[in-house]
Amino acid sequence: METSLCTIAVKKVNREVILNMMDDLAVEEPLELKISYSEGLQKISKTISVTMRTPGHDEELAIGFLFTEGIIQQKEQIRNISNAHFSINKVEIELIENFIPDLLSAERNFYTTSSCGVCGKTSIESVKTVSKFPSTTDDIVINAPIFFALIDELKKQQAIFSKTGGLHASALFSFEGSFILLREDVGRHNALDKVIGAALQKDMLPLSNVILLLSGRASFELIQKAVMAGIKIVVAVGAPSSLAVQLAIDSEITLIGFLKSDKFNIYAGEQRIKL
Repeated sequence: METSLCTIAVKKVNREVILNMMDDLAVEEPLELKISYSEGLQKISKTISVTMRTPGHDEELAIGFLFTEGIIQQKEQIRNISNAHFSINKVEIELIENFIPDLLSAERNFYTTSSCGVCGKTSIESVKTVSKFPSTTDDIVINAPIFFALIDELKKQQAIFSKTGGLHASALFSFEGSFILLREDVGRHNALDKVIGAALQKDMLPLSNVILLLSGRASFELIQKAVMAGIKIVVAVGAPSSLAVQLAIDSEITLIGFLKSDKFNIYAGEQRIKL
């Protein structure tokens, strides 16, 4: 993870003194994601996204992006992953023979900022991807104190965030509160794509038996990605948006916001929480 941080000289100013010090920053660089596939005898190569991200786990980011955008449905549809033209800021995914991806559901402008995933979409219809893990009846019940303990565990696991204060995290926990997996990025949607990409590689999907913890707010796109991965419980340290809440309700996801060590708000799916 050494490329995730850089150190620069800064002046720290307060009312009494000015200090020359070194400061750690989260690295932000563009990642170009390309896919290649065959259509008849024609070999097609396309750039489908350029996103600002923190270097590290780029392969997971690429796989997670393709999955949550509905371009692929399983890891077996990927033939090969490589750094395009030997560039650390380009990833090319070669799909298997006779598989033509559905790119209409992932129409994007070629640039999205690190703080915005869906704002680059060409239309709101293009975000309505359909999950291969539809809602099913379950009897999940989690005791409320489990959620209170997640904050401290997140801080313990999010080592880079404690140094820079500039990275978002997405983490998976068991229903008993045990840590499973965490990924960080300057873009909150990238962090979640990295988590889902890692889970897809490890054959963990659907993620119906885990808690997803978001270090910031819960936006519509993050809930959309959770739906695609079959996640049923999403917990955010920050606030959810109105559209995120509506999607959680429509998708029968339990959504918690403003998580602290002693309180939280339930926005959807309260039947899964034992108070």
